[in-house]
Amino acid sequence: MVKFSKQFEGQLVPEWKEAFVDYWKLKKDLKKIHLLNNEKTESEKQTSSFSSKLVSYINKYTSLGPKQREHKVIQVHQKLAASASLGDTYETELLEQFSDTDAAIEFFACLDLQLNKVNQFFRTKEKEFLERGDSLKKQMEILIELKTALKQKRTKGPFQDSKEEDSISGTISCDEESVKDRTEQEQGLENSTDESDKNDMQCTECPTSGELEKSMRMKKEDGKFRSLSGRMINYQGKNLRIHIPMTNPTRTFSSITYLLWDDLVNQSSKKCGSDENKLHINKTKLHHAEKMIRGAFIELYKGLGYLKTYRHLNMLAFVKIMKKFDKVTNKQVLPIYIRVVESSYFNSSDKALKLADEVEELFIKHFAEDDRRKAMKYLKPTQRRESHSVTFFIGLFSGCFLALFVGYVIMAHITGMYRPESNTVYMETVYPVLSMFSLLILHFFLYGCNIFMWGKTRINYSFIFELSPTKELKYRDVFLICTTSMTAVVGVLFVHLSLVSKGYSSTQAQIIPGLLLLVFLLVLVCPFNIIYKSSRFRFLSVMRNIILSPLYKVVMLDFFMADQLCSQVPMLRNLEYVACYYITGSYKTQDYGYCMRTTYYRDLAYAVSFLPYYWRAMQCARRWFDEGHKSHLVNLGKYVSAMLAAGAKVAYEKEKSVGRLCLVVVISSAATLYQLYWDFVKDWGLLQFHSKNPWLRDELMLQKKFIYFFSMGLNLFLRLAWLQTVFNYTFGRVDYRVTGLCLAALEVVRRGQWNFYRLENEHLNNAGKFRAVKTVPLPFHEVDDQD
Repeated sequence: MVKFSKQFEGQLVPEWKEAFVDYWKLKKDLKKIHLLNNEKTESEKQTSSFSSKLVSYINKYTSLGPKQREHKVIQVHQKLAASASLGDTYETELLEQFSDTDAAIEFFACLDLQLNKVNQFFRTKEKEFLERGDSLKKQMEILIELKTALKQKRTKGPFQDSKEEDSISGTISCDEESVKDRTEQEQGLENSTDESDKNDMQCTECPTSGELEKSMRMKKEDGKFRSLSGRMINYQGKNLRIHIPMTNPTRTFSSITYLLWDDLVNQSSKKCGSDENKLHINKTKLHHAEKMIRGAFIELYKGLGYLKTYRHLNMLAFVKIMKKFDKVTNKQVLPIYIRVVESSYFNSSDKALKLADEVEELFIKHFAEDDRRKAMKYLKPTQRRESHSVTFFIGLFSGCFLALFVGYVIMAHITGMYRPESNTVYMETVYPVLSMFSLLILHFFLYGCNIFMWGKTRINYSFIFELSPTKELKYRDVFLICTTSMTAVVGVLFVHLSLVSKGYSSTQAQIIPGLLLLVFLLVLVCPFNIIYKSSRFRFLSVMRNIILSPLYKVVMLDFFMADQLCSQVPMLRNLEYVACYYITGSYKTQDYGYCMRTTYYRDLAYAVSFLPYYWRAMQCARRWFDEGHKSHLVNLGKYVSAMLAAGAKVAYEKEKSVGRLCLVVVISSAATLYQLYWDFVKDWGLLQFHSKNPWLRDELMLQKKFIYFFSMGLNLFLRLAWLQTVFNYTFGRVDYRVTGLCLAALEVVRRGQWNFYRLENEHLNNAGKFRAVKTVPLPFHEVDDQD
């Protein structure tokens, strides 16, 4: 049977852990009472007498009723709060002497503290969710009203122009504030990813409605430009501002098209001379607003579910700890204290439960066409069950991969392919393909290890990355992809090496590695619902966001993936070379040096070395633009230093002189120190001198502290891999390309361990703010007449 402490830890909301009952501290205090009781019992046995035994026997079986006895043990006082927001507090008074009264007083003081903490947190979160619920109900009313008006217009005017048919007209105020800039309001809004699949809607955090109103007032003083995504309208007596965040290309195009069409229709949006101009609210804009409101309802329902779990687990914790207390002290305290707990606010308030029922009813009615089963797929998505077949195929393909790899190594050793005097054509054309796939799959394998460790340490990576719980990759899925891919790669290259060793050097044999790469690319973009389609398309959308990073808001998954690309520069250079080799047709003549002789392709190869750092720097610039934190500019400097170091290495490769070597050493050393500081202090949150864990941080997910120090040392060692450029050390008769692959693999390993600590720090930041659900930006904002 699983212990309650393990069950409690496994079911609690990770981001709210500090707000739950500290069951482990209460157990520790109870253990102290138990040890003191045992010591006192042993001493009493040595000095006991017949009279003392007789007195204790009479006291035990006194004629007082059980109710009279239990009321003499403790009394819990309820202190009324000074304000309704604070809530009542509880304080326990001991009415009987315990074997160790001081330890009992300490235990009940801690117990009262936990009860007051739980009540206060529940009250705060309940108020937050109720306010969000009221706001969403108003949003829903506005949406229904606008959709009804649009529907009525379409039924009344069937012969109207299509543009007019798909829109309704309101009025837009032409005062100065109506065209103020709204980009500052977007500073607090996280990116809301709009998936092509209608079942997968990712939403992000934004400020509360109060912060939005405050932001609107600030716009009156500072705004000087016109927004593409927000306009203020007056519809049926309500002044509304419609705001659809430009978080993806579809919404950006829709917003720009909407504004241009509105300007063409009205022809007076820039003049503001009249009192009001017509504004068209089209069907597309209402569709975006509906998706935003639907996502907000889903997140609200999830938060209310967390609050229900919070109530249930805390109630169980109080019951369990009081049972243990009664067992240790032989007192009847449980009925007295549990009555107080049951009547306390967190257990007696039903506002959150009623709101959950209302949200469920509204969602079923307006977003699921009165189909409860369909609604539950959104509100309570079921986790994908782990299949034993996945584990079986992991083992099968692992065995196949090992067998093929051993055969490939033996054949390569016999033919001498990886020695300096080896077949140059093979090493220049086929080996880059193997190197590229090896680095890519090693990185993916380490990501699977990260997922496993994040799950073990209760790091909510799905929430941090905004992944769909029904479609996210589990660590077994990642391992299956890795083993299957490497089996296919090594198997194809084993066949190719067999053909080369037998003297087949024709065009048909040389095209095999290129076909292998083409097959993987076709699988990646395959539109059919096979081989993890949702994950493949999400990866492609993230890559699109990285390439266009200055143009769109940056979320956690975007810059996390961009950091991975910074560790895959050798893989990207190999990809560029292989693509050039096959696209230009050099494989037909085995002219592997063509791409390096041509200036255009050579410069492109050097540009690939800078692109990941450039993309990441642009993401930092965009985050600074959106949020205004100077730390993003400092982070941008880190990637600029990395670009300078890469440029110095490229210059040294072109001309190996002493001066350029010194330049490489100086710039790379400065960049390494910069990166190490950011890794340890910013990304990992370590090296806090005044922490209760010296040189680490206050909160640690791993129990053994030496692992953090070991990881910092390993990160330092792997960051110095660039020294190979200076010393140019060769390992025996191993080809220099193999040495380069090993160094690139070490950088991938460094990135793998960096990933774990980066998300650990992010998780602790969320937990510090008790942030367990995303707050979705809402489309409609009512504006006062004076605004």
